[in-house]
Parts: sequence; C-alpha cells; structure tokens
Amino acid sequence: MVFITGDMHGEYERFESKKLKKLTENDCLIICGDFGFLWDNSKKEKQTLDKIREKKFRTLFVEGTHENFSLLSSYPVTELFGGRVRKMGGNLYQLLRGEIYTIEGKTYFAFGGGDSEDKELRKENGTWWKEEMPSMIELQYAVEKLDKAGRKVDYVITHEPSLTDMAHVIRKCRIDPLATFFDELSHNISYKKWYFGSLHTNKKLRHAHAHCLFTDIVKVI
Repeated sequence: MVFITGDMHGEYERFESKKLKKLTENDCLIICGDFGFLWDNSKKEKQTLDKIREKKFRTLFVEGTHENFSLLSSYPVTELFGGRVRKMGGNLYQLLRGEIYTIEGKTYFAFGGGDSEDKELRKENGTWWKEEMPSMIELQYAVEKLDKAGRKVDYVITHEPSLTDMAHVIRKCRIDPLATFFDELSHNISYKKWYFGSLHTNKKLRHAHAHCLFTDIVKVI
C-alpha cells in the first residue's frame, strides 16, 4: 500500500498514527514536502531520524520550502523504484525533482521545492537556501522525463500546487515561476491524481483530480 500526507515540519507525532502502525515492509509513506527532520543536525534530530529509518515501511519525501538543503545534498544518490533518490539511511529516501517512480505497478512523478514567502526574514544557508527553487536545468529534466513517459503518469507528487489549484484553496494567490510551471504541466500531461502540500489544509479539489494535504494521511487508490 502507498499512503500520502502533507507537511510535517519535523513533528514526529504523525508517525504514531494508527494507519501507519499497520504498514509492513511492502508499504510506503510519501510526504509532500517540508519533511523537516533534516534541519539542525542536532543530537535530538539524529535520534528522531533513526526512529524513522527503522520503520518497517519506506518513508519517501519531496523537499519543501523549509528544508536544510546543505544537509540533504550530503547524502548519496542511488536508485529506487526506477528513479534517482537520495538515501538517508535505513528506509528513508528523498525523491528527486523530475523523476518518475514505479510503485506497486503505478507511476509517480515527483517534483519538490517552492518559493518561501518569508525568505527576506531568513538567513541564507542558515534558515533559507536558494536551492529550494528549481533551476531551469531541473525543469527541463522534468519535461524530458515526462516526454519519454508519453506525458502520462498515474500520480503527481509536489510540495507546491499549480496556480489554478492554489486559487481553489486560498483566495489570495502568489504568482511564482514554479506554480506557473505546474499550471502549464497540469494541462499538458495525463494523470489520475495530483497530491500537494504547502497550503496547510486538507482539501479535495472537485474541479480537478487534485488533493491538498496537510495532516491527513490518505491511501492511494
């Protein structure tokens, strides 16, 4: 089984959910950004990471806008489910931008990152990293991967929503390059469901095949 949830911000409580306690070594939990357990490299954080790594199921996450990209980049890149990942030890992996993974016979396109609204108030390479916004090379890589897949996947996993989906969740939208890219992407690929986090609410979007997640843990059907 595959379950998906939203931003965690380094809060371990969600891992204690009854749903997750039933998962086995054949199952996965996907987190739509702001994983947050790789932030300050403290002793307490390392202990929490070890608990996550030792879970029976695999924990997979795309990065959000509150991640320590210096720490993330220190982990080795390997392959899992047919795509590149960063292996964080044990059963913990980061899904990399633009990759397409095949899990339980279904394909998942992953693309993390976003634009922090409060970056002017944060310290570069201390509490904010410019790498949170994708480069043109990463965007092009994603397009090429999707082209090779015939522009068709079963599921899309991102931190940020498309501009259109954002407008259906919050009244005031921020127009940024990544949201615009996702908007164009949503009209040019075929998919069953698009899962995203970042907006800190749980809401199914009836107008489209999209699901905004925060604290909910949902099973992929």
